[in-house]
Amino acid sequence: MRTSNASGNTGPLVRLGVLAALLLVAAGAAAEGPSVYVIPIKGDIEPSTAVFVRRNAESALREGAGVLVFDIDTFGGRVDSALRISSYIGSIREAKTVAYVRSGPDSLGVSWSAGALIAFSASAIYMAPGTSIGAAAPVLISPDGQSQGAGEKTVSAVRSQMAALAEKNGHPALLALAMVDADVELVELSVDGESRLATAEEAASLEKTRPGRVERVRTVSAKGKLLSLTAGEALRYGLSEGTVDDIGALSAVLGARGPAEEISPSGADKAVVFLTSGGIQALLILVGLVALFLEINSPGFGIPGTVAIIAFFTLFGTNALMGSVGSLEIVLFILGIGLLAVEIFVLPGFGVAGISGIVLIGAALVFSMQDFVIPTVSWEWDLLGRNVMTVVAGLLAGIAGIGVLALAGPRIKLFDRLMLKTTIQGTAGGDLPAEPESGSTSPASPPSPLVGRRGTARTVLRPSGRAEIDGVSYSVETDGLFLPEGTPVRVLKVLGSRIVVGPDSGSSDAAG
Repeated sequence: MRTSNASGNTGPLVRLGVLAALLLVAAGAAAEGPSVYVIPIKGDIEPSTAVFVRRNAESALREGAGVLVFDIDTFGGRVDSALRISSYIGSIREAKTVAYVRSGPDSLGVSWSAGALIAFSASAIYMAPGTSIGAAAPVLISPDGQSQGAGEKTVSAVRSQMAALAEKNGHPALLALAMVDADVELVELSVDGESRLATAEEAASLEKTRPGRVERVRTVSAKGKLLSLTAGEALRYGLSEGTVDDIGALSAVLGARGPAEEISPSGADKAVVFLTSGGIQALLILVGLVALFLEINSPGFGIPGTVAIIAFFTLFGTNALMGSVGSLEIVLFILGIGLLAVEIFVLPGFGVAGISGIVLIGAALVFSMQDFVIPTVSWEWDLLGRNVMTVVAGLLAGIAGIGVLALAGPRIKLFDRLMLKTTIQGTAGGDLPAEPESGSTSPASPPSPLVGRRGTARTVLRPSGRAEIDGVSYSVETDGLFLPEGTPVRVLKVLGSRIVVGPDSGSSDAAG
């Protein structure tokens, strides 16, 4: 009896054990849901955006991310940067990729142009209510901020890429084409009671081959207009997999293990975005060239040289973070600086060496803004043109600034602090005691024996250079005048280390 009773009592225990095991399995399954990481793609799409997305996506994958959500909120940006981002997202195999168009008080609620291209590279698209996606035709942005439509070759390249991404990830390819090409007219048809999309040409062909079985429901994208879809339309036509209010709701739909990990740009990321903008890079070129000119025309090494190093280091350093600076750009830049130095200190006038130096510096700056040397596709040519315009603007502004300083520099008191004030007591021409400055109460010093002597300019004086006086070569300057090589000159005054000369009018009152 005891054995029988014991055996009979094990049934409920076994059932309870099985139930407990099932609950544990369910709890374990919930705990094993994917971890979700959210990477924002906001504002203009620039090279810094591509670096930010890749760096943070790779970090999330190393931490075991199961789903990467790309929170897209942009009007668009550079085609090359968008292609780099979409190519990288399309290469991710370790996690599911999701594009999400968010809405809210701090959002634009759009994924247009380059943003649409990036969204199509993800395996799934979700949108928040009140958002839109589309209008992906490429445009060109000039350094002054003006936009214009890109050429047919660029449009064709982007159109093909959008269609390829759509086919790869199961998105409607016709929607992708209508978003890029305004010549595509897209209509919604009812064929045998089933809804489908078709171009105007395909619709006309179906109407002929299936009379009475094809009905045009609506025009989705009219000819001459780019397609943009609201969240509801994207869901209706199969582009979006769902409309969710926020990241929390999206995480629940994706079966996330816990709250989504949202990544935010750091202060360093924001600084890089600012420093790599076209206007700031042109300004850095201007500051670097002017400071370099001041340093070359000042004795020793001082503040202008430091400013030039900081400007060019910032320019090349930030572009190096974008992956577009290599040994070629550094070598070209150093060669350009060397040729300019040769032109200033060795060769008279301004000729081949100086022009070649400016060209090499310009080429180094252009190449530092892009990750290719010779363009191979149409959008690379467009980007090259934009970078050349940015650099040319900076170079022209720098050259203009140098010209102004060369003419007005000696008259500007601010630059007196950059000049060496140490008195030279002995030179090849004899002692040069400094003359007292105007208004000084100190005893007058005897005039320099050089004052009044005549000589000949041995280099172009612009306004500084070298002159031969009594058979001795001196470093001299004028009061802002430009004098050609070989011009007869006369020493007007000697102030410390400064020997100021002017054109010799032929008078005979030279100091004996």
